[in-house]
Amino acid sequence: MTQEENVVPRGNLAGIFANLRKDVLSGFLVFLIALPLCLAISIASGVPPIAGVFTAIVGSVITTLLSNSELTIKGPAAGLIVIVLGCVAEFGSITGDTTIGGPAYRMMLAVGVTSGIIQIGFGIFRLGILGEFFPSSVVHGMLAAIGIIIISKQIHTALGVTSVLDAEGQKITEPLELLAHIPNSLVGMNPEIAVIGFISLAVLFGLPFMRGKYVKRIPAQLIVILIAIPLGIAFDLSHEHTYTMLGSSYSLGEKFLVSVPDNLFKAITFPDFTALTYPAAWKWVLMFSLIGSLESLLSAKAIDLLDPWRRKTNLNRDMLAVGVANTVAAGIGGIPMISEIVRSKANIDNGARTRFSDLWHGLFMLVFVAMLPGLIHRIPLAALAAMLVYTGFRLASPREFVHVYHIGREQLIIFVATVLGVLATDLLVGVFIGVGVKFLIHFINGVPLKSFFKPFLEVEEQGDDTCIIRARESAVFSNWIPFKRQIEDIGLVHHRNIIVDLSGTMLVDHSVMEKLRDLQSDFDQEGLRLEVIGLEGHQQLSHHEHSSRRRGVVVEPIAPMGRR
Repeated sequence: MTQEENVVPRGNLAGIFANLRKDVLSGFLVFLIALPLCLAISIASGVPPIAGVFTAIVGSVITTLLSNSELTIKGPAAGLIVIVLGCVAEFGSITGDTTIGGPAYRMMLAVGVTSGIIQIGFGIFRLGILGEFFPSSVVHGMLAAIGIIIISKQIHTALGVTSVLDAEGQKITEPLELLAHIPNSLVGMNPEIAVIGFISLAVLFGLPFMRGKYVKRIPAQLIVILIAIPLGIAFDLSHEHTYTMLGSSYSLGEKFLVSVPDNLFKAITFPDFTALTYPAAWKWVLMFSLIGSLESLLSAKAIDLLDPWRRKTNLNRDMLAVGVANTVAAGIGGIPMISEIVRSKANIDNGARTRFSDLWHGLFMLVFVAMLPGLIHRIPLAALAAMLVYTGFRLASPREFVHVYHIGREQLIIFVATVLGVLATDLLVGVFIGVGVKFLIHFINGVPLKSFFKPFLEVEEQGDDTCIIRARESAVFSNWIPFKRQIEDIGLVHHRNIIVDLSGTMLVDHSVMEKLRDLQSDFDQEGLRLEVIGLEGHQQLSHHEHSSRRRGVVVEPIAPMGRR
């Protein structure tokens, strides 16, 4: 690092000016990625396109002021599409009005405000640690299922198929049925719209394979928009007309373009709090607050690991900031936001130094949408659908399955159970199915029932600056939170080195192995040592360094597979 880079940038008033050039540049580049994604996520969520823009603008301002997370970008995320769409659809069935931007949308906003208030409570009462409960295989399974659902819904839009119908003419909404109808949509696609979709997909999937550092710095989403808008103009999508190809007639018109209001302030929509009188509303409040909080916490932690200066986010403060921003955003028509990992990674790659880059990205978006709504209206929906298909593929990439199998066969079982549970039921039920499968596997592996939620720990002093924490029975995901608190209280709070002795455990699962690794990084940053011992008598269930360990069982390790 240069002398300038050795100085840790801070997101304070002095930091605004000291890092202005780099933060503004990164904010602008992130804005180029974020704008089309905000529009795409909103449309896929069954709400007006402007809703995601409101979310990004509000989130960028409020979280910059309230959170200490230096490099995360806050905004709508593909992982929440399924929840918002499900909520809007359920209220649409209750009211009998499925108009985009209609009563169901306003009722969903009431759910958003309520879940935002709950997230504020999470932050105030320091419940950010709840994100530690869910095992990583379940979380990745949930995200993979969301990716599959996104692909199942958006691939048809990319092909110009506006509605997928079954044999009786009923609209299909279930993801597995939508996947099964992809061949039908390929046969019945609108050729000119499909050209836009196919070219957009080719750019998104092909650009990562192109060489040249300058090419890689150009956001693929920006290239897609720069190609798709001229194609839309060439196909005259702004006027209703038909064309004939190979003996078939196809219609084109503004329904294939993004619809945004000419006046941003007229698009502000207020919640309908009568929604909360319906019991179904509280299911969605639970899903918004729990799933949104979990995704946001995991993303913030992941970005901390990528921060060149290893700055650490106060997760409770960040959750408070996200809760306030979600409450305000939903109050004017926005959809839920999280710490979004793809845009945050782009923020780091573009040289951002403080959290003001998030603020700049939101301000650029505000100016652009307020000044040039006509240009946004020129964006073909097929291009935005292609972006979401690409995002969905990344969430459900075959590499995810291979990576989980590399960690251990039992992790793959949990992962697949979560994926199938989400696809067959809904997000919340699917997550609990995955957690239930993990409990069952632990029980089969001999974990005593009494230690499922309670760690059995003994603390022993070893000199003035070191303590040994001996764990008995088990160290698994469900008893990790009190285990972690003990380690942090003795080590990080009282500034002492910690030796964690796991020799007395029957099982140490993958989640605990992974989280101990993360804790070691936290100790390193504080100039302390966290050492893990006592695993010599445990058998690894795979060759992965963070695989589960079971005591006193001779198991032939799984042959190693290529690491991701």
